Amino acid sequence: MTSLDSAYTSKLLICKDKSVMALSLHELVIKSCKEALSSDRGIFSIALSGGSLPSFLSNLSDSFDRVGCSPQWDKWHVLLADERCVPNSDPDSNLKALKESILDSVAIPKNQIYGLDESLLLPSSSSSSSLLSCEERMASAYEKTALRPVLEKSGNKIDCVILGFGPDGHTCSLFPNHALLEEKDKLVASLNDSPKPPLCRITLTFPVLNHRSRMIVFCGAGESKGPILNRIFATVHHTPPKQITTNDNDNVKECSAILSDPAPFPCGMARPNEKQDSNLVYVVDTSAAATLNISKL
Repeated sequence: MTSLDSAYTSKLLICKDKSVMALSLHELVIKSCKEALSSDRGIFSIALSGGSLPSFLSNLSDSFDRVGCSPQWDKWHVLLADERCVPNSDPDSNLKALKESILDSVAIPKNQIYGLDESLLLPSSSSSSSLLSCEERMASAYEKTALRPVLEKSGNKIDCVILGFGPDGHTCSLFPNHALLEEKDKLVASLNDSPKPPLCRITLTFPVLNHRSRMIVFCGAGESKGPILNRIFATVHHTPPKQITTNDNDNVKECSAILSDPAPFPCGMARPNEKQDSNLVYVVDTSAAATLNISKL
């Protein structure tokens, strides 16, 4: 894989359980939202993945209420970090999972939630696009009609990207040893050979994750994530919190983690080019972090 800066440091939050993970994730989203809406951009752009991630967002509105902060849902623009090339109502659709977990229960304008153009699932009658596969047309359309317009409104960067990672180390639909890991030009790419079904998908690429994202948050729970964390982190140090947050200190251990170089898995290759540990955060539970070698600063 591509050699990356060995000194890149991320924040690692080790949470007591999944409920504490959700609260920690909510804190990060709230912070990012407040910063975006207080800027001259005036909108909050967020990209979300699927899998188990949507379940962590279901009570996000309650967390905004708890800290007395208005989310200003009408200023949110929601992108998909990746999506399966299926109808938006299909059980495999990431958008469907996100709608059921959070999007249907909050007042984000429908035209600011960017799903796939389902008409592109049908064979094209245009000679210019007939040479492209369904997933290629979907990726091209999503970059042109969703991602780029949001980037233009958001200062050419997505404010917050929230991702999961698999026990194979994939993130978005960027899989180990896949050609898309080397994509340099496309912001949204397609694949028809996903190692896990459905085979056809679209995904944000590393030019977006590394150069057009203000903050990336990874969430992962369970023992199956342990081997991945052990390899993507070169060293991990416990850093006592500088201030009290809404989470009890006994429930969240804050660490600083230096990423391995070269990155052994796609989920270790995502590194926003503003090198501050607050711009890259891993939120995991104690089961996922059980075998990490953590030293004290």
